[in-house]
Amino acid sequence: MSLKAVNKVDTNRYELEIEVSAESFEEAVSKAFRKNASKISIPGFRKGKAPRAFIEKVYGENFFYEDAVNDLYPQALEAAVEESGLDLVEDKIDTEVVSVGKEGVVFKSKVTTKPEVEVSEYKGLKATRAVKPVTDADVDAELTRLQERNGRIVTVEDRPAQEGDTAVIDFEGFVDGVAFEGGKGEDHALVLGSGQFIPGFEEQVMGHSANDEFDVDVTFPEDYHAKDLAGKEAIFKVKVHEVKTRELPELDDEFAKDVSEYDTLDELKADVKTKLEEKANKSADDLVENQLIDQLIERMTAEVPEAMYERRIDQDVNDFAYRLQSSGLDLNTYLQYTGMDMESFRKTFRDVAERQVKVRLALEKIAAMENLQATEEELEAEYKKMAENYHIDFDKVKNAIPEKDLKMDLAVEKAVQLVKDNAEITEGEYKEEEPAEDEETEEAAE
Repeated sequence: MSLKAVNKVDTNRYELEIEVSAESFEEAVSKAFRKNASKISIPGFRKGKAPRAFIEKVYGENFFYEDAVNDLYPQALEAAVEESGLDLVEDKIDTEVVSVGKEGVVFKSKVTTKPEVEVSEYKGLKATRAVKPVTDADVDAELTRLQERNGRIVTVEDRPAQEGDTAVIDFEGFVDGVAFEGGKGEDHALVLGSGQFIPGFEEQVMGHSANDEFDVDVTFPEDYHAKDLAGKEAIFKVKVHEVKTRELPELDDEFAKDVSEYDTLDELKADVKTKLEEKANKSADDLVENQLIDQLIERMTAEVPEAMYERRIDQDVNDFAYRLQSSGLDLNTYLQYTGMDMESFRKTFRDVAERQVKVRLALEKIAAMENLQATEEELEAEYKKMAENYHIDFDKVKNAIPEKDLKMDLAVEKAVQLVKDNAEITEGEYKEEEPAEDEETEEAAE
């Protein structure tokens, strides 16, 4: 197998002409014969016992060529790409078989490669570092969260359900007296005030106690994901089995002993404040890095292939789906709930994907220009760290993550540090920012 020619056909597009020798092709044809012989019936021979020459005489000498070519192609392409030195960015490759016969095979494959990248003036970038002050209110809020995490669920018997309680209910919904699909549930734990059900439902459960049976009258929103229910009035038959609430512990020295290594509440408060300050400093550092990255992207020029953005979106969508799955949801259900199709859903990742791809290209270029490389010691340490973090055997981690990819990741980290070390960073006053309107997609998978 050999690479005959590499021809540039467009920006970031190359055509590889690949040749497979007669000897290699004959081996592949013989393999195809051995694989398929048992399935072939020829008059005068028991099934699977006809000689190859006889089969080719009956069906043509090219009878096994297709299987042979399909078997040869992946290996031939991989070898050709390695020989060419091209860095491919997509798995979809246009391939044409130019010739095939006893003299061998010739392929032509069009591939997409990483773009040529230029980065200017990546040293001396400017950024402002602003640390959010930690207030007593912040400490109190964190202690409240600790309370809630360490609360216990108790059954409410002396009062009706109220906001914040969990009502364990059976329900069945009807539109025009007819039960509708998906409108029935049993022993469903509904947190009142969570907004889990359609508007008006949870409010009507409040005020009821265990063993109560009643009707809930609601109207589905006009933009409800199930079009056959959108805007329609419905009646839900509801039975409350149980009402539960979270009982919070007292904030005192005993609480501090139970939830921490400290003996007093004051010591716990001091520790909470320290950790919040560390978090605030980390957040400030992250914002500095984001400022520098934005400037790097502005200083980077490249004709980025669309395939790189699509691959990045694929990864982000898969990550999102995995997080959904870990919370008991699936992507199709999420799309139905939000009223989005896959195309519109993928568009929500577009801006982030473009930023991720561009900054990665810029940092890889800086790493190359500055000759930033991971040492063998750093590489082994990173593999060890990953094995420990994910509780996976060291050798399995090494087999799963190619050394080439990990080396590049470490080189990129060094490039980030180089940019930071050479930046002009000034301390500034922290200002609260308005939350972005387009954060809903990410939050849904948390």
